[in-house]
Amino acid sequence: MTILEVKELKKTYTGRFGSNKVEALKNVNFTVEEGEYVAIMGESGSGKTTLLNILAALDKPSGGSVMLDGKDLSEVKDAALASFRRENLGFVFQEFNLMDTFSLKDNILLPLVLSGKKVAEMEEKIGPIAESLGIAEILEKYPYEVSGGQKQRAAAARALITDPKLILADEPTGALDSQSSADLLRVFEKMNRAGQTILMVTHSTDAASHANRVLFIRDGVVFHQIYRGDASNEELYQKISDTLTMLRKGGEAR
Repeated sequence: MTILEVKELKKTYTGRFGSNKVEALKNVNFTVEEGEYVAIMGESGSGKTTLLNILAALDKPSGGSVMLDGKDLSEVKDAALASFRRENLGFVFQEFNLMDTFSLKDNILLPLVLSGKKVAEMEEKIGPIAESLGIAEILEKYPYEVSGGQKQRAAAARALITDPKLILADEPTGALDSQSSADLLRVFEKMNRAGQTILMVTHSTDAASHANRVLFIRDGVVFHQIYRGDASNEELYQKISDTLTMLRKGGEAR
């Protein structure tokens, strides 16, 4: 089942007085199936951050459409966008975006609090998620009391707590050391095996090699993709590296 459909997506930024038009996205087309784990890669300025912002309903396209589980994002009223995001999307950010005045537990439960869920329901949901992510013993600690890897696990728990249709991850390993990155990527794989659909934007070849499909964006267009198939992480890593080398040389990937 297709959970996300991006069709002929365009985004043009216009300078003051209508001058200096910049096409951040020119004609982006792709779909994501339910249960997929997709990575999006591209150099700085390729359009991937603009794409992620549109998928997150944080920005509106200049043309084309984004359908999430059959719902056209352009049809969501501005007043309903915040609740739409809470109910349908989970977010994992590079800088964690945790509130230092809240415990990890309160940070994780915040989306449910904002949705008006009952305490009993929240308590029932947080236990299994915290246990599966290895943070059950530190829920009462505050973000400044734990490591970067533990913060990112808490951020992943916050993203999962609403049972989102899609998790959007923006450079999730960017602020982590190598061991914490490896731990988080194992968490993502575990989440995906449990059925969670994940779309991750990353510069990291290692992070992308854990996905099942990799899309490459250049000059505002998805120009190539790689499917994992039966490849190991190491084999997929090499395929991604080869494609990125061609990209830097200005060649066409095959």
